[in-house]
Parts: sequence; structure tokens; C-alpha cells
Amino acid sequence: MSHPSRRSSGRRSAFTLIEILLAVALLGGLLLALNLFIFSMGEIWGQGREQRLFNEHVRAVTRHVEKLLRTAALAPSVLAGTQAGLTVEEIRGVSGRESLLTFELPTGDRVLTWPEAPLPNVVCSLSAAPGEGLVIAWHARTELRFLEDPPRRTVLSPLVTALSYDYYQPDFRSWKNELKPQRDGTGEWSLPARLRLRFGYGQMTTETTVLLPSSMSALPAF
Repeated sequence: MSHPSRRSSGRRSAFTLIEILLAVALLGGLLLALNLFIFSMGEIWGQGREQRLFNEHVRAVTRHVEKLLRTAALAPSVLAGTQAGLTVEEIRGVSGRESLLTFELPTGDRVLTWPEAPLPNVVCSLSAAPGEGLVIAWHARTELRFLEDPPRRTVLSPLVTALSYDYYQPDFRSWKNELKPQRDGTGEWSLPARLRLRFGYGQMTTETTVLLPSSMSALPAF
């Protein structure tokens, strides 16, 4: 025996062709809007990608320079008072001798590549070379021709366009930026209080400062 109430209930629960077409149209519109949103977000993300990479590079290089100087200032010989942590030295460079900020790393650094184990007691100097970027000149005291051969050169960042030195003037209570290390009234080299790194890539430019740690027999002022 048939049950009319059940058959009518089944017909009411089914979708009509118009309802299916309407659902497909709504789903298509939703997918189209979603695709447009994804593409627009991808375009916005891509436009800022270079700026983000540039900022990340600037932060990484600045932190690495800070680490190098802090490592030199915390060397056992420096803390013992038998060696200066940071000095200005005359270094043989590509264009002759240059006066550069110089320091010594007791165990070297990962960027100073060497075929075998990292060399100890590596003397390093920082400079900004046109067309190269931020360069670290280095050689180890344990090398046989340490005094005769010029130091090797490793580029820390090709995006550094300038390296300058900030000196604090207590008489005027102001800062003075110099392109080269300066001497004091006695003719001795005067250590700057900060390094100033200028980065540039395309239309993007920025500056960062690196505080020089104290070279006294104490913890650096960080």
C-alpha cells in the first residue's frame, strides 16, 4: 500500500533545477571574489617584498657587526688588561694604507672562511669600499707571513654604501660625524663612540648605528 504523505514529503525535500542553478551561480560568484582577494593580497605582498628583505638584511648585518665588536671587547686578553679591544690601525688596503677600526677575534668568525678549522687570533678591520660594500679585512697572527702579506678581504654586505664615525663632543654636548677616524689633541687615534652604517638598494636607503663597546677591562657598555 502506497503512502501519499511520504511521496509528497520526498518531493518537497528535493532541489528544483532553478534552485541548483542559483546555488551554482552563488558558488561561482563566491569563488571569483575569493580569487580576486587572493590575487590582490599577493600583489600587495609582492610589492612590499623587496622592502622587507632589505630591512631584514640591514638588521642582520647590524647585529653581526655588533656581535663582532662585542666578541673582541670580551676577549680574555682584553678583560685581563693585556690587550686593547678596539683600536685604529694603519692597514694595507687595495688603494694603499688606510686608517681603519681594528679588533681581534680570539676564535675567528663564521664569515671568515678557511679550508680547515677556523683560525684563532684573527685581526680584523672594517671599511666601506666603493662597489664592494662593507668589507672586513682579516688575517691571523698564527700565519707565517702575518706581517708581510696583506690581509684577506671578505664582504659582509654589498648594500653598505658608507661607513662613518660618530664622536661625542662633551664641550658642546653634541655629536660629530666623521668620514675617517680622528686623532685627539696629543696626536693619538681617538676611538669613536659609534659606527654609522648607511645601506642602499635601488630607491631604498637607511642608516643604523653601532655602539662601540668599552675596551677597558670590564664588560662592554651594552
